[in-house]
Amino acid sequence: MICVIYIYMTTVIKQTAERNRRASEPANSESMRSNTAGNAMTEALYTNTALRAWKLVIAQLDKMFSSMNDEELLREVAPGRNRVFYLMGHLTAVHDRLLPMLGLGERLHPELDDDFVTNADRVTADRVAPEAVRRAWSEVNARLTVAMAALPPEEWLKKHNAVSDEDFAKEPLRNRLSVLQTRTTHAGFHAGQIRLALTKG
Repeated sequence: MICVIYIYMTTVIKQTAERNRRASEPANSESMRSNTAGNAMTEALYTNTALRAWKLVIAQLDKMFSSMNDEELLREVAPGRNRVFYLMGHLTAVHDRLLPMLGLGERLHPELDDDFVTNADRVTADRVAPEAVRRAWSEVNARLTVAMAALPPEEWLKKHNAVSDEDFAKEPLRNRLSVLQTRTTHAGFHAGQIRLALTKG
Protein backbone atom coordinates (compact mmCIF):
# COMPACT_ATOMS: atom_id res chain seq x y z
CA MET A 1 0.00 0.00 0.00
CA ILE A 2 2.74 2.49 0.99
CA CYS A 3 4.75 1.72 -2.14
CA VAL A 4 1.70 2.07 -4.39
CA ILE A 5 0.73 5.46 -2.94
CA TYR A 6 4.33 6.72 -3.19
CA ILE A 7 4.53 5.69 -6.85
CA TYR A 8 1.19 7.35 -7.47
CA MET A 9 2.24 10.66 -5.92
CA THR A 10 5.47 10.69 -7.93
CA THR A 11 3.54 9.92 -11.12
CA VAL A 12 0.94 12.61 -10.52
CA ILE A 13 3.60 15.23 -9.87
CA LYS A 14 5.26 14.34 -13.18
CA GLN A 15 1.88 14.43 -14.92
CA THR A 16 1.17 17.85 -13.46
CA ALA A 17 4.47 19.19 -14.78
CA GLU A 18 3.71 17.74 -18.20
CA ARG A 19 0.23 19.28 -18.21
CA ASN A 20 1.72 22.67 -17.40
CA ARG A 21 4.18 22.30 -20.29
CA ARG A 22 1.45 21.32 -22.72
CA ALA A 23 -0.72 24.21 -21.58
CA SER A 24 1.78 26.61 -23.11
CA GLU A 25 1.58 24.87 -26.50
CA PRO A 26 -1.28 24.70 -29.04
CA ALA A 27 -3.30 21.57 -28.40
CA ASN A 28 -6.52 19.89 -29.31
CA SER A 29 -9.09 20.97 -26.70
CA GLU A 30 -10.94 17.66 -26.75
CA SER A 31 -7.73 15.72 -26.10
CA MET A 32 -6.86 18.04 -23.21
CA ARG A 33 -10.27 17.55 -21.65
CA SER A 34 -9.86 13.78 -21.93
CA ASN A 35 -6.44 13.87 -20.25
CA THR A 36 -7.73 16.07 -17.46
CA ALA A 37 -10.67 13.75 -16.82
CA GLY A 38 -8.37 10.74 -16.78
CA ASN A 39 -6.02 12.34 -14.28
CA ALA A 40 -8.94 13.31 -12.04
CA MET A 41 -10.18 9.72 -12.04
CA THR A 42 -6.70 8.47 -11.14
CA GLU A 43 -6.40 10.96 -8.28
CA ALA A 44 -9.80 9.90 -6.94
CA LEU A 45 -8.88 6.21 -7.17
CA TYR A 46 -5.71 6.54 -5.14
CA THR A 47 -7.07 8.93 -2.53
CA ASN A 48 -10.09 6.67 -2.05
CA THR A 49 -7.73 3.71 -1.64
CA ALA A 50 -5.74 5.57 1.01
CA LEU A 51 -8.93 6.59 2.83
CA ARG A 52 -10.22 3.03 2.73
CA ALA A 53 -7.01 1.79 4.38
CA TRP A 54 -7.42 4.45 7.09
CA LYS A 55 -11.03 3.47 7.74
CA LEU A 56 -10.14 -0.22 7.98
CA VAL A 57 -7.48 0.42 10.62
CA ILE A 58 -9.77 2.71 12.63
CA ALA A 59 -12.55 0.11 12.46
CA GLN A 60 -10.15 -2.58 13.75
CA LEU A 61 -9.11 -0.35 16.65
CA ASP A 62 -12.74 0.51 17.41
CA LYS A 63 -13.58 -3.18 17.62
CA MET A 64 -10.67 -3.97 19.92
CA PHE A 65 -11.28 -1.03 22.24
CA SER A 66 -14.98 -1.87 22.45
CA SER A 67 -14.20 -5.47 23.37
CA MET A 68 -12.15 -4.43 26.41
CA ASN A 69 -13.48 -3.17 29.71
CA ASP A 70 -11.68 -0.45 31.66
CA GLU A 71 -9.64 -2.98 33.65
CA GLU A 72 -8.55 -4.78 30.50
CA LEU A 73 -7.37 -1.48 29.01
CA LEU A 74 -4.66 -1.49 31.69
CA ARG A 75 -2.98 -4.53 30.14
CA GLU A 76 0.54 -4.04 28.86
CA VAL A 77 1.17 -4.93 25.23
CA ALA A 78 4.38 -6.61 26.48
CA PRO A 79 6.04 -6.78 29.91
CA GLY A 80 7.20 -3.31 30.90
CA ARG A 81 5.76 -1.71 27.74
CA ASN A 82 2.82 0.62 27.08
CA ARG A 83 -0.65 -0.18 28.33
CA VAL A 84 -3.56 -0.36 25.89
CA PHE A 85 -5.08 2.61 27.75
CA TYR A 86 -2.03 4.73 26.96
CA LEU A 87 -2.05 3.72 23.30
CA MET A 88 -5.72 4.63 22.98
CA GLY A 89 -5.00 8.09 24.39
CA HIS A 90 -1.84 8.43 22.29
CA LEU A 91 -3.63 7.61 19.04
CA THR A 92 -6.48 9.96 19.95
CA ALA A 93 -4.09 12.86 20.54
CA VAL A 94 -2.07 12.17 17.39
CA HIS A 95 -5.23 11.98 15.27
CA ASP A 96 -6.58 15.13 16.91
CA ARG A 97 -3.46 16.95 15.69
CA LEU A 98 -4.34 15.99 12.12
CA LEU A 99 -7.34 18.33 12.06
CA PRO A 100 -5.31 21.60 11.93
CA MET A 101 -2.39 19.92 10.15
CA LEU A 102 -4.59 18.95 7.20
CA GLY A 103 -6.55 22.20 7.33
CA LEU A 104 -9.72 20.47 8.50
CA GLY A 105 -10.48 22.52 11.60
CA GLU A 106 -9.38 23.16 15.16
CA ARG A 107 -8.34 20.46 17.59
CA LEU A 108 -10.96 18.91 19.85
CA HIS A 109 -8.81 17.60 22.70
CA PRO A 110 -5.42 19.33 23.00
CA GLU A 111 -5.50 18.59 26.73
CA LEU A 112 -4.51 14.99 25.98
CA ASP A 113 -1.02 15.90 24.75
CA ASP A 114 0.71 16.03 28.15
CA ASP A 115 -0.47 12.60 29.22
CA PHE A 116 -0.29 10.75 25.91
CA VAL A 117 2.26 12.47 23.63
CA THR A 118 4.71 14.58 25.64
CA ASN A 119 5.11 12.01 28.41
CA ALA A 120 5.58 8.26 28.22
CA ASP A 121 3.18 5.84 29.86
CA ARG A 122 3.11 5.96 33.68
CA VAL A 123 5.55 8.86 34.00
CA THR A 124 2.73 10.53 35.93
CA ALA A 125 -0.40 9.15 37.57
CA ASP A 126 -3.37 8.71 35.24
CA ARG A 127 -5.24 12.01 35.16
CA VAL A 128 -7.81 11.11 32.50
CA ALA A 129 -10.44 8.44 33.11
CA PRO A 130 -10.71 5.57 30.60
CA GLU A 131 -14.28 6.54 29.80
CA ALA A 132 -13.18 10.08 28.89
CA VAL A 133 -10.48 8.71 26.59
CA ARG A 134 -13.01 6.39 24.94
CA ARG A 135 -15.31 9.34 24.23
CA ALA A 136 -12.44 11.43 22.89
CA TRP A 137 -11.28 8.57 20.65
CA SER A 138 -14.74 8.22 19.11
CA GLU A 139 -15.29 11.97 18.75
CA VAL A 140 -11.91 12.74 17.17
CA ASN A 141 -11.92 9.90 14.68
CA ALA A 142 -15.53 10.45 13.65
CA ARG A 143 -14.88 14.16 12.97
CA LEU A 144 -11.57 13.48 11.25
CA THR A 145 -12.81 10.70 8.98
CA VAL A 146 -15.83 12.68 7.80
CA ALA A 147 -13.68 15.75 7.10
CA MET A 148 -11.08 13.73 5.20
CA ALA A 149 -13.71 11.99 3.10
CA ALA A 150 -15.10 15.39 2.08
CA LEU A 151 -11.71 16.67 0.90
CA PRO A 152 -11.54 16.71 -2.94
CA PRO A 153 -8.87 14.39 -4.41
CA GLU A 154 -6.80 17.25 -5.83
CA GLU A 155 -6.55 18.83 -2.36
CA TRP A 156 -4.67 15.79 -1.05
CA LEU A 157 -1.66 16.67 -3.19
CA LYS A 158 -1.36 20.12 -1.66
CA LYS A 159 0.94 20.90 1.25
CA HIS A 160 -0.04 20.26 4.83
CA ASN A 161 0.21 22.98 7.45
CA ALA A 162 3.38 21.67 9.11
CA VAL A 163 5.52 22.41 6.04
CA SER A 164 6.50 25.82 4.69
CA ASP A 165 5.86 26.94 1.13
CA GLU A 166 9.60 26.99 0.51
CA ASP A 167 10.16 23.45 1.77
CA PHE A 168 7.12 22.15 -0.09
CA ALA A 169 8.45 23.59 -3.35
CA LYS A 170 11.61 21.54 -2.79
CA GLU A 171 9.79 18.40 -1.60
CA PRO A 172 6.27 18.21 -3.09
CA LEU A 173 5.79 14.72 -1.63
CA ARG A 174 5.35 16.40 1.76
CA ASN A 175 1.65 16.73 1.09
CA ARG A 176 -1.59 15.80 2.83
CA LEU A 177 -1.71 12.37 1.25
CA SER A 178 1.71 11.46 2.62
CA VAL A 179 0.53 12.47 6.11
CA LEU A 180 -2.53 10.23 5.80
CA GLN A 181 -0.28 7.40 4.68
CA THR A 182 2.15 7.72 7.62
CA ARG A 183 -0.61 8.12 10.20
CA THR A 184 -2.40 5.04 8.86
CA THR A 185 0.84 3.07 9.20
CA HIS A 186 1.33 4.45 12.72
CA ALA A 187 -2.20 3.43 13.77
CA GLY A 188 -1.77 0.00 12.17
CA PHE A 189 1.47 -0.59 14.08
CA HIS A 190 -0.21 0.11 17.42
CA ALA A 191 -3.23 -1.97 16.38
CA GLY A 192 -0.86 -4.93 16.06
CA GLN A 193 0.48 -4.31 19.56
CA ILE A 194 -3.02 -4.11 21.00
CA ARG A 195 -3.98 -7.34 19.24
CA LEU A 196 -1.11 -9.06 21.08
CA ALA A 197 -2.45 -7.76 24.37
CA LEU A 198 -5.86 -9.21 23.55
CA THR A 199 -4.42 -12.66 22.84
CA LYS A 200 -2.90 -12.71 26.31
CA GLY A 201 -6.32 -12.32 27.86
